[in-house]
Amino acid sequence: MLRFAFCVIAVLSTVVGVSENEAAGQGTENSASTKSRATVSPRTVRSRNFSMRTDLGDADSEELVEQLEKMLALISRYWGRPNQQTIEMFVVKDLKNWPAGSLDPDGLRSIEAKAGVTKHVKQTQGTRFRAKSVVFAVADRGTPQHEAVHAYCFQTFGETGPVWYSEGMAEMGQYWVENSAAVNCPPYIAEYIRSVEPKSLNEIVNGGREVTGDSWQNYAWRWALCHLLATNPNYSQRFRPLGLGILTGQRTSFEGVYGSMAKEISFEYRFFLDHVGVGFRADLCAWDWKSKYRIPRSTGTPVVASVSARGGWQPSRCVVKKDQEYDFMASGEWQSEEGSPLVSADGADDGRGKLVGAIFNDDTYAIGKPFELGAFGTWTAPADGQLVLRCQQPWTEINEEDAGKLSFRIKIAGAGKAFEDPRTATSPETKKP
Repeated sequence: MLRFAFCVIAVLSTVVGVSENEAAGQGTENSASTKSRATVSPRTVRSRNFSMRTDLGDADSEELVEQLEKMLALISRYWGRPNQQTIEMFVVKDLKNWPAGSLDPDGLRSIEAKAGVTKHVKQTQGTRFRAKSVVFAVADRGTPQHEAVHAYCFQTFGETGPVWYSEGMAEMGQYWVENSAAVNCPPYIAEYIRSVEPKSLNEIVNGGREVTGDSWQNYAWRWALCHLLATNPNYSQRFRPLGLGILTGQRTSFEGVYGSMAKEISFEYRFFLDHVGVGFRADLCAWDWKSKYRIPRSTGTPVVASVSARGGWQPSRCVVKKDQEYDFMASGEWQSEEGSPLVSADGADDGRGKLVGAIFNDDTYAIGKPFELGAFGTWTAPADGQLVLRCQQPWTEINEEDAGKLSFRIKIAGAGKAFEDPRTATSPETKKP
């Protein structure tokens, strides 16, 4: 049986070979940039895993091949399958450099549209198959990597999966940075996601009208879902087996794998969309669904929790009641920015490092507006629910360098032994942890 298939991507991106000065409009000349802009006849550039026909200059073609090899190493390690055959590519900087008839008609049409396409051929015999892919792509900083993911998947597994998975993972491939779980997409992608009404999980996964090559906006939603599932520890352990099951033809589905976590994953998906930006860490900001919460006792026994600077919303372990007053104290110091001094829960003068809270409703899976707490005081709950806490700082700047943690205590106001103000016992020291 002979099968043909196509994978297409529509892109908005910057052409390879444009220096930082050119991009900024400075137009500085140097030998490398002049060579990059010079007319280059198409020739074949080879590496360990790629055979690339291109009109890019030597420096740019070498850079692209190096990027492709690094990306291939990452994705093959993720899927646990080494690349077994050369990935053939046609990467075009300027169609004027290519003789008539030198490009496949489908590839030519895609490149004329400033996009890319991967053509697949598959021969099957029983459960065995032979698959070959050929990539045609414009010479920008994303399309060749994206299409190379499709080529790797098809040649390795004989499939690329449903549109949401195939295109979402291909987008991840072009943004992947080794040993980093941070968001690394172009800023306009994150800005778009934050600024519009989001697509639901069902629209992305089961959208009957969603097709390869439809729009960069649809690609953004697919990437967002795949990035969240691949990096958030609440879901990542199920996501890789799901993907391998899809690619190897097993009877599996998104609903079958995540159906029991529907409310949790929907909440974290929306939360990710609301806060996504370059640098955002879904792994560090993952929701703690396992911690137990309790109502404070009338005897004044405090509810105790630990809050780290290195994370998003974290459990106070306390269930609060609307309009009830509570005494609280937060002892310890933390540092929310590398090189900055340690501060107490009152934070720095600009508010960074201050202990803040919010109320999570575990019935509706909604979180209320954040409010400031600080190191010590009496506070009135604005709503019923679970009190969650965090170190106040930009969501895109939470990282593993953040240091320190606080011990948080809360009780019904006036009940039991009064808390001592931790600020009267010690003062923050201006030193690194």
